Amino acid sequence: MVLKDIIAENSDETAAVNDSPKVGVRHLQSMLIFSGFCVAFMQRANLSVAIVAMMDRNSTNPDFPEYEWSEQTKSLLLSSFFWGYVLMQIPGGQLAQRFGGKVMYLYGVGISGFLALFTPLSAQLGDWKFICAIRFLQGFCQGSLYPSTHTLLAQWAPPAERGILATLCYSGPQFGTIIILSISGTLAASKFGWPSIFYVSGGCGIIWCLVWLLWSADAPHQSKLITSKERNYIESELAAISKSENNTTSAKLPTPWLSLFTSLPFWVLLLCNCAYNWGYWTMMTQIPSYIKNVFDKDIQSNALLSALPYTANLVFGLCFCALGQVLLSKKVLSTNASRKIFNTIGMWTPMTATIALGFVDANNVDVAVILLTVGVGTDSATFLGYLLNHMDLSPNFAGAMMGITNCAANCMSIFAPLLVGVIVTDTTNPNQWRFIFYIMAGFYFIANLLFITLGSTKLQPWNEPVKRDIDRVQENVE
Repeated sequence: MVLKDIIAENSDETAAVNDSPKVGVRHLQSMLIFSGFCVAFMQRANLSVAIVAMMDRNSTNPDFPEYEWSEQTKSLLLSSFFWGYVLMQIPGGQLAQRFGGKVMYLYGVGISGFLALFTPLSAQLGDWKFICAIRFLQGFCQGSLYPSTHTLLAQWAPPAERGILATLCYSGPQFGTIIILSISGTLAASKFGWPSIFYVSGGCGIIWCLVWLLWSADAPHQSKLITSKERNYIESELAAISKSENNTTSAKLPTPWLSLFTSLPFWVLLLCNCAYNWGYWTMMTQIPSYIKNVFDKDIQSNALLSALPYTANLVFGLCFCALGQVLLSKKVLSTNASRKIFNTIGMWTPMTATIALGFVDANNVDVAVILLTVGVGTDSATFLGYLLNHMDLSPNFAGAMMGITNCAANCMSIFAPLLVGVIVTDTTNPNQWRFIFYIMAGFYFIANLLFITLGSTKLQPWNEPVKRDIDRVQENVE
């Protein structure tokens, strides 16, 4: 190739980057993932809100059955989703890497939607046992969502736009939870009764699947909607950080388990995800009980206050996203500095709010609710921290990494409430609750300190398949 051709090629590539579309199909993909998460979390949270009406003995609607379940049975029903969810995390990452994020995301939302539609019938046929089975299967299906999202973003999100596209995607869970909390009371009181909560959430999932099949794609080169300008922009930006000659082939390679589990930055990510889930689910599931028993205010019975932490999480997340994009685009912060600053905001601000919550006077319930809202809201900054760091370390294996770290993290979301049950023997005793807050704050502090000191945004050597691996895969394909 002569010098003139090289200059022309580089000029075309530079022009494609500089002339990249501000809004394009990559944003459409993120919106589709956002809406998928939205309906998935409507399906996840529907039983949490519907079970109140299902167990209401004073219901004025005699057309729908009420169930006399014990508190133990209720806890069993509400936890059964997470049994399947944890079980599918690591296989979900492997399957997304093998078959593509599009198929696995469709499987996760679509089958879960069908199961939601059959939940009222399962209650009539097999009481709580059938519902447990339905919820287990829903969790099993949805276990592939986060790994699939990371797999898709690794193909669709240019490095400079990972923050805004990922935050858009991961705002879906909060939005879906807000929706189901807002409409569940009205649906349960309608002539269709509590079953309508499951029908609406399941029906939305089926509708979403049709749109997903029409407009989604695993990568820019597989999309029928993308322009050549946008495709060249995305692929050139991704190529700048990866020397892989064949991304499609490398995506079929087996996960480098030994390299991954001997990677210090990966272990830092795993610890961060565990600490985040411990803190988040402690705040979301236990602190409302703390406020009710210590401050004598039931925020769970108030739809507005119930949705407030999720709303704050959504709003703060979008604000952090906009701020992070501005700082990166104007080169105020490097990628490494951005990840660590936002992760610090997302972990140490909730840590401070939680410690302060333990010292709030019982007469200042409004201050307690504000601290809860700030704590849950600001942890969305971690979307721009450790959560994106999976793709920084290894775009080719981001989905597999997310499956592993999310599996461990969701185990923490199961253990955290159990520890509360062991320590808090008197729910009206603020001193016992304060010990729970110290444990949560300790997890946040240590995890973020490790992320600051030992975390990395450098592309890891094991991201790129070695030549012999490529040859072996190509031989197998042939």
